[in-house]
Amino acid sequence: MFEFKPVPHSIFGEEPLQPNRLVLRLQPEEGVEMSIMTKEPGPGGFRMRSLPLNLSFSQAFEVSYPDAYERLLMEVLRGNPALFMRRDEVEAGWAWVDRILEAWRLEQVEAQEYMAGSWGPTDAFVLLDRDGRRWYEG
Repeated sequence: MFEFKPVPHSIFGEEPLQPNRLVLRLQPEEGVEMSIMTKEPGPGGFRMRSLPLNLSFSQAFEVSYPDAYERLLMEVLRGNPALFMRRDEVEAGWAWVDRILEAWRLEQVEAQEYMAGSWGPTDAFVLLDRDGRRWYEG
């Protein structure tokens, strides 16, 4: 989710405005959503409201697509390597991760545990909150 910067000055009075958002949804409900602030139509002042512009792949396309693992297994059976990393790609990825793990070891940074199915450890929220951000749980 990407949250756009707030407007520096609202022309719509003192009513607090919701930030515009761009949300990319992954498995299992793939899609793209843009939430924007808009003026409610009609006379009688400026009533602002956040409305979604929503592209849901399952609603837009009547074809049923396999989930990611089902597709991966089908490609294995077909012998199609297009969805798989080459050996040199895997090695380059691990070389990058190994540097991070080594830095954590030298700094004596311990992994933080959290409940399965949650949004992560408490410190993840603190890190986001420090910059005035939050997880989007839409």
